[in-house]
Amino acid sequence: MSTQTPQAIRGTQDIFGPDAEAFAFVVETFERVRKLYRFRRVEMPVFEKTAVFSRSLGETTDVVSKEMYSFEDRGGESLTLRPEFTAGIARAYLTDGWQQYAPLKVATHGPLFRYERPQKGRYRQFHQIDAEVIGAGEPQADVELLVMADHLLKELGIADGVTLQLNTLGDGASREAWRTALIDYFRAVKGDLSEDSQDRLERNPLRILDSKDPRDKPFTADAPKIDDFLSAEAQDFFAKVTSGLDAAGVAWTRAPALVRGLDYYRHTAFEFVTDRLGAQGTVLGGGRYDGLMEALGGSATPAVGWAAGIERLAMLVGEKGEAKADVIVVVEDDALLTSGIAQVSRLRREGVSAELVASGSARKRFDKAVKMRANAILALAMRDGTPSMRFRAENEALTALNERLAALVADFSGK
Repeated sequence: MSTQTPQAIRGTQDIFGPDAEAFAFVVETFERVRKLYRFRRVEMPVFEKTAVFSRSLGETTDVVSKEMYSFEDRGGESLTLRPEFTAGIARAYLTDGWQQYAPLKVATHGPLFRYERPQKGRYRQFHQIDAEVIGAGEPQADVELLVMADHLLKELGIADGVTLQLNTLGDGASREAWRTALIDYFRAVKGDLSEDSQDRLERNPLRILDSKDPRDKPFTADAPKIDDFLSAEAQDFFAKVTSGLDAAGVAWTRAPALVRGLDYYRHTAFEFVTDRLGAQGTVLGGGRYDGLMEALGGSATPAVGWAAGIERLAMLVGEKGEAKADVIVVVEDDALLTSGIAQVSRLRREGVSAELVASGSARKRFDKAVKMRANAILALAMRDGTPSMRFRAENEALTALNERLAALVADFSGK
C-alpha cells in the first residue's frame, strides 16, 4: 500500500526559479530603499493575542469576522496569525517602550494570513513589505512615506502605468460631520442600495463610497464630499501634503471616493494603482491612523504607514532569470578534487560567485560547465602527470575577473 503525498494547502504557494528571483528582487530593493530613508528594521511575531487585531481592525470588519486564522492555544488563550503588520507594530510600540524613539520610522516584511477566496496575486498566506512612522503628527511624515513608496516603485522598474491616488479624510471633527451627512443621504435611498451597503449604512457609511456593486454607483456619485466638511486645520494639512509631493516631484491624482472605513483613520489616505493587474489594481496603499493607539489602550499617538503585497509587486516586475555564476571550477581529473574545493572556496571568500563541477564523466565535465553559461570557466587537469589550470572567460571585458583568475593560475602553476 503506497503512501499518498500530502498536497499543498489551497491559497499557499511554493515559489521557485524566476518567480523566486523576482520575489527576492522586490525584498532586496525594499531593503535598499528603506536604508536610504533611514527606516529601522523590525521583526514582528507571526501571531498575537486575538484582541490586538479585533480591537485594531474593528469587530465588524470582514477581516475580523470572516478572514482571520484564530485558534486557542493550550493555555486557553485566543491567538491569531497576523492578517496585517500595523496592529502588531502598534502593540510593540506600546508594550516595548518604543515611545522613547519617537518619531519612530520602522520597516518590515514577511508572511501574513487571511482566509479569503484565492485570486490572481492574492493568497491565504501572502507576503507584504511595510513601512510606518509613529509619533509624527506633521504632514512631512506623510510626504516622506509617499516619496519613499514612489521611489521604491521606480527602483523596481514598475512605476509606468502606476498612479498615486490621494484623498483626505479630515481630522476627527471633519470626519464625524461627513459621516453624519453620509448616513442622512444614504438613508433616503436605503431600499435601492446593495445588501452590503444597507448593512454598512449605520455602522460604516464611508465604506459605501468604495462599493463595487453597480446598484450603488448611481448614489455614490452624488454623495456628500469630504471637502464640504473639512476644518481649516484639515485643509491646511492636506495642502501641505500635496505641496510636499509637488516639491519632491511625485505625481498624484485626487480621488475623493478613496476612503478608510475604520474610525481611527485621519487625514491622508492613498493608493498606488495600476491597470496591469485586472480589477484588483492596488499595488501599495496606506494612510494616517492617528486614533489606533487609543484603540489598543495607549495614549493618543499620531502615525502613518503603508503596505504592499510582494506577490503583486513581483508579478509587475516579471520573471527574473537567475544570475550567471562568475566562475565555474571544473575538476577534469579526480586526483585534483581537493584543489578544486580549495579554489572554489578561495573565490567565494573574495566575493566571486563560484560553482564546482566535479561529478559525472570526467571527459564531459568541461562541456557541462560550458552549458551552464558562467562568465568564466576555470579547469583543473593533469597534463603529462603534472597538475595544470586554464581558464576561459566568456567576455574579455571582464578585466578584473580575468586578472584574479590569472593570479590563481600563476599561484597554482608555481606550486
